[in-house]
Amino acid sequence: MRNILLFSIGAILLMACGSKKQEQAVVVDSLSANMITLTSSQYKASNITLGKVERKPVAKQITVNGKLDVPPQNLVIISAPMGGFVKSTQLLQGMKVKKGDVLTVLENQEYIQLQQDYLDSSSKLEFLQMEYNRQQELAKENVNAQKALQQSKSQYESMKAMVSGLEAKLAMINLSPASIKNGRIKSTVNLTAPIDGFITTVNVNIGQFVTPTEVMFKIVNLEHMHAELQVYEKDINKIAVGQKVTFQLANDTAIYNASVYLVGKEISPERTVRIHCHLDKVDKSLLPGMFVTANIETVSAEADVVPTTSISNFEGKDYIFVSSSDNQFKAIRVNTGIAVGEFTEVQLLEKLVAGAPIVTLGAFELMGLLKNKQE
Repeated sequence: MRNILLFSIGAILLMACGSKKQEQAVVVDSLSANMITLTSSQYKASNITLGKVERKPVAKQITVNGKLDVPPQNLVIISAPMGGFVKSTQLLQGMKVKKGDVLTVLENQEYIQLQQDYLDSSSKLEFLQMEYNRQQELAKENVNAQKALQQSKSQYESMKAMVSGLEAKLAMINLSPASIKNGRIKSTVNLTAPIDGFITTVNVNIGQFVTPTEVMFKIVNLEHMHAELQVYEKDINKIAVGQKVTFQLANDTAIYNASVYLVGKEISPERTVRIHCHLDKVDKSLLPGMFVTANIETVSAEADVVPTTSISNFEGKDYIFVSSSDNQFKAIRVNTGIAVGEFTEVQLLEKLVAGAPIVTLGAFELMGLLKNKQE
């Protein structure tokens, strides 16, 4: 009796093993032809979702390089209109300044001499103006000679021009002629910020003598940051104002959006044309001079697209899985193109029936089974 029981248990185990081997054999045979058949439990565990290949407008892209920059009016170089010694400054690189803020105070004896010359010339101008008016009255009564009137006019006009020139020089170093006429002569002048922005360069120290040719400070305003891209001449006819642009910084995964604003009209020695692009939104982390890699969207055309999650890679080749009946799936080779949001352009290397169901979620799990077979 005991032997009969043992024989029965062994037969049952043998039958179970045979059944399991038979199930695996079905999967193995189908995998060899890029086909895979899942059991009900495998299908359920894979959380597979089905969809279909769609037709959507896809914009062709041109990949170019460039850098971030600001308009000329947003980058200011500060120099001394007249030479002088730096009496004080508190600026450091990166500091924010507003228009009219004092950047530095300069001191020089020549400032005093310029103000004295202005007062002297202004006094002479008043006398010459009175003399010219007197000569005009005498000329009306034919008392004086015409030569005397002309000479008086010449001296008056000459001194008037000199005073105007001195006033312009005083304005360049931020000194008020009205204040000087009231007797307030200063030995120092203030250099102020002409725009809002950030200090990017500081080249002076207290006590240093600076000349008009020296760069003392640089100020940059980041409000109108733009991208300057270099497009090769073979692609320039594909570029138009208003086209969408996406770009990335070196070693950064963040994507920034912009649009083409201006297209250059000159080809550089490197056979490229400069493209001026306005950013949709200025990020405070972006700085002038940063290098970027950009994609410019050109003409749109209808193309086959699938959800990006539908595509899986095996041995360097891209595949999508097409579903048939009885939980059976076939891997189809595709060539991938441009990504459009959550979709990716594909070129089908095998003809499909219109509306054929494809795997949109779970392709990774199916490819895992395919890889296990190959291994």
